[in-house]
Amino acid sequence: MKKKLPIGLQTLSEIIQEGYVYVDKTYFAHKLITSGKYYFLSRPRRFGKSLFLDTLAEIFMGNKDLFKGLYIHDRYGFKKHPVIRISFGSGDFLEEDEAKREIRNNFKRNIRDLDIKSASLENYTTEDYRTCFEEIIYSTWKQYHEKVVILIDEYDKPILDNITEKESALKARQLLKRFYSVIKDNDRLIRFVFITGVSKFSKMNLFSGLNNLEDITIDANYAEICGYTHKDLEKIFAPHLKGADYEMIRLWYNGYFYFGETVYNPFDILLFISKGHEFRNYWWNTGNPSFLMQKLEQDNYYIPVIEDTLIPEESLDAFDVDHIDVAALFWQTGYLTIKEKVTGEFGSVSYRLVLPNLEIQFSLNQFFIDYLTNQRYDKLTHRNAIREALKQENFDRFIDVLKTIFSSIPYHNYANNIIAKYEGYYCSVVYVYLAALGYQVIAEDTTSRGRIDLTIIMEKRIVIIEFKVNSSQSPIKQIKEKKYHEKYMHRQSRIYLVGISFDSKEKNITDYEIEKL
Repeated sequence: MKKKLPIGLQTLSEIIQEGYVYVDKTYFAHKLITSGKYYFLSRPRRFGKSLFLDTLAEIFMGNKDLFKGLYIHDRYGFKKHPVIRISFGSGDFLEEDEAKREIRNNFKRNIRDLDIKSASLENYTTEDYRTCFEEIIYSTWKQYHEKVVILIDEYDKPILDNITEKESALKARQLLKRFYSVIKDNDRLIRFVFITGVSKFSKMNLFSGLNNLEDITIDANYAEICGYTHKDLEKIFAPHLKGADYEMIRLWYNGYFYFGETVYNPFDILLFISKGHEFRNYWWNTGNPSFLMQKLEQDNYYIPVIEDTLIPEESLDAFDVDHIDVAALFWQTGYLTIKEKVTGEFGSVSYRLVLPNLEIQFSLNQFFIDYLTNQRYDKLTHRNAIREALKQENFDRFIDVLKTIFSSIPYHNYANNIIAKYEGYYCSVVYVYLAALGYQVIAEDTTSRGRIDLTIIMEKRIVIIEFKVNSSQSPIKQIKEKKYHEKYMHRQSRIYLVGISFDSKEKNITDYEIEKL
């Protein structure tokens, strides 16, 4: 008999006692508990962070019977400790007072659940949240005669809710900095701390003084701490995936890499099974990256390079309100993943970021289409026309479709976007339409003699595209002179050279050339 699917469940006791499927993560819990004291983990939304925190809570509360048959059951003593749980996941933090109110609500829940008896806590106010937190830790330690465990979920949401409003984000950061400093000051009363959220903000600016906070976000020892592995699918979910195409599941939902085995987003897999093995954008549809689009607009970011970019290690470790790297934000929120670690001269480290899977490739580029063109209702017609033209190798028809796309972009998209005057805008529009179809599209494709604007790699076909804006120079002539096509001559593929000229006044293609090698 198939076990029930724990869709949306974050409570371990309910999952175990009610017979839901559970992927055992207690190996990682045991490793953390027996190896250190202060930990930080960043993972995208709906990756199982809250369930893992609840697992830690049950372990520290000594509920050994709950773990029968799981890794930790016979390997840990289950000594009881009082657990303080803080979560900012459900709050609204657009106003500073709301953030303080949510902190107060967290305190009330802990005072109630721990049944804390303290005269000092009876009349606390929203403003003295730091003192109140200190008093909760001290009173809990004194009342239970054991060191305290502190588990913090969605630690960064007050900042992320205000990420496009720098002044509000800075206020949220300062509020949280004072709040988290309480942990540092009460070390002697604390047994264990685990802090988790979506983003990895600079420890210097948010956890100042908490120097022993160990970041396990890209630690290979904890790579599979959240998410499902392919082995989990083959073993634990085998009854639910009978007859399913495992390779297609992998292409659609796998690919998140934290220097161990790549993992699936659990939400995708559970919904995929629940909906009868239909491939859909399940995780994406739970929330789109609107605030990321606002950051793109603020920075005039060139969209195609987002999907295959090299980012220095410092940009991940020093990420903060004062300096928000767009690529780092896309990685932290789950729209990009790490492909590889690149060690440069003198030991410098960078990370290559790419799209994790087809769900993100399809969804993100459709979202980019809306952002760049405002063609929310016509984009399906345009995509289908592009697909059919390329399938038939009818490049005259391909250019006609692109002309239609550009002629139907609302004027305000150009008027409000300075990059529309330059090559990057036009290249971006073509890129996102192609990428939204699932093609392998390489922007700024590097060769020994320069960079190809766009390369489309299809089965037995390679299309090399060069763009020019307001230029009398022949784009196809540049392809030939720089011999861009030689990069792909070794492949058993038909190679097409496509040169496209734009006029920013006409806001469209004014000339093109096509050549088959």
